[in-house]
Amino acid sequence: MNRMRSLVCTLALLLTSLSAGAQSNFYLKNGDRVVFYGDSITEQRLYTTFVETYIVTRFPKLNVFFVHSGVGGDRVSGGWAGPIDFRLDRDVIAYRPTVVTCMLGMNDASYQPFKSDIFNNYATGYQHIVERLKAYSPNIRMTLIQPSPFDDVTRPVSFEGGYNAVLLRYSQFVKELAEKNSFDIADLNTSVRATLERANATDANTAKKIIADRVHPGPSGHLIMAGALLKAWNAPSTVSRVEIDAARKQVNQAENTKVNGFKVSGNVLTWEQRDEALPFPLGIPKRLVSDQEVPTLALTLSSSDFVEALNQEILKVIGLQGTRYRLTIDGEEIGSFTAEQLATGVNLATLPTPMTTQALAVHALTSRHNDLHQVRWRQVQMPLNGETLPEVSHALAAIDKLDEAIVKKQHALAIPKPHKYELTAQ
Repeated sequence: MNRMRSLVCTLALLLTSLSAGAQSNFYLKNGDRVVFYGDSITEQRLYTTFVETYIVTRFPKLNVFFVHSGVGGDRVSGGWAGPIDFRLDRDVIAYRPTVVTCMLGMNDASYQPFKSDIFNNYATGYQHIVERLKAYSPNIRMTLIQPSPFDDVTRPVSFEGGYNAVLLRYSQFVKELAEKNSFDIADLNTSVRATLERANATDANTAKKIIADRVHPGPSGHLIMAGALLKAWNAPSTVSRVEIDAARKQVNQAENTKVNGFKVSGNVLTWEQRDEALPFPLGIPKRLVSDQEVPTLALTLSSSDFVEALNQEILKVIGLQGTRYRLTIDGEEIGSFTAEQLATGVNLATLPTPMTTQALAVHALTSRHNDLHQVRWRQVQMPLNGETLPEVSHALAAIDKLDEAIVKKQHALAIPKPHKYELTAQ
């Protein structure tokens, strides 16, 4: 018996070690400074803030700085906010990035059938962006993003082949450019398109709302885009994983978490658990999106692999004698589950737990500091460019200081807390 328990402990340690290895393979490193660059789809600050919240909650001890620099209508040549070199200097290089993501192409292809001269301008302009950023820093890490789709799935195409087929030709160039420069590539077209196809087959009317204007995804579409970028960065699926053997009164596995004080008293199991990460906050969807968007989010999640691939907070309990059990965390009822469900494993990341509530509060601060940066950039820095009043620089510095304080609070809030679990037979 002692030998068997020793084997179980050894296996648990091995699994924990493998999990730690997966976490360490994540693309971003401590001290990284990330700039998200792009057009109006990046300017929506949805896939970017989802990515930021995931990283802050999944890696609460990781110090990474994020800036969102999308401008509506932009092309590889720039746009109304300035020509490309001016944009790169002010909106990218000024933040001393170690990592830059770039998603351009939706506007560049001009919403018409493929034309060689338009494509050649795109190719030349994109190469210039890469060369300019490499000149700034030969060690810069870039993730070139293949353009998100034009929705030719839920509506008829407007010309033969459809506009998204044109974007796919541009995407192939982006992939080849990334490979040529040993950069990373993220495909934000394929996964969203596949989700649209599955959603359209299930509920055609709701599927149209994922990208309502065919160009700019709503929050649910951006969530799938965020997932594609995170997977390109080797983001781990596991928040935490606990496996309990009720019959043997032991914890068989504790991955990315610590379990203390486990007890079995009759038909009641109790323990304290402190995870190393928080879930992405999908457990209370009405607080992540508006009431009107809840059905669209539900359809999108059921039509994608986001939860399976990126948001697994598993509680598995085997050896139970009863048929149904009530789970509470910190005295708050989370749900009622059959013994079979618990033996298979319940994903707490999809439920309204205290951990989800905490993660939602982190996301609120993510949005707050990004909104503040947007005000700094678009309402102070840009319109007052060239103004010599000393109050301008003082105002920018004050906003930066406030932004730093909010980010510090965001990171502090992302540190997981211990929680008391109780599983009681009903």
